[in-house]
Amino acid sequence: MAKKKSKNKSNSNTIALNKKARHNYTLTDKFEAGMSLQGWEIKSIRSGKVNISDCYVHIKDREAYLLGSEIMPLNAASSHVVCDPNRDRKLLLNRRELDKVIGAVERDGYSLIATAMYWKACWVKLEFYLGKGKKDHDKRADIKDREWAVDKGRLMKNKNLDR
Repeated sequence: MAKKKSKNKSNSNTIALNKKARHNYTLTDKFEAGMSLQGWEIKSIRSGKVNISDCYVHIKDREAYLLGSEIMPLNAASSHVVCDPNRDRKLLLNRRELDKVIGAVERDGYSLIATAMYWKACWVKLEFYLGKGKKDHDKRADIKDREWAVDKGRLMKNKNLDR
């Protein structure tokens, strides 16, 4: 007989999210990149010790790097490896994607904002977007539109109940 898989495993593949990204930036094009990680980083990611709230993607020497992400080392990590939680991590992109990103950053003034880190099969992937920073009045307009959508839904719901 085959063994049954345990049901206590979470179905979510998401490791970490950057929730402020959509509030602070106007996001346009989505990219997905693999990451070059060390063994102790994978162990820390599996235990959920990741923070990508203040990180961004930087282009250097025609390669993409993730800066500002924090992967805290485990206490049981190898003693012969120097664990730097804030090191720059290389992103693995196709040449065509890399050329598109470099062109948008250099010519059009876009920023590269990391929004999510997740598992895809057995690999860690980073989702990032091309984006431009929002001004305060843009943020207020977005909040106003969101609140109006909620109020409109309530009004329509009440109108349909009256019939």
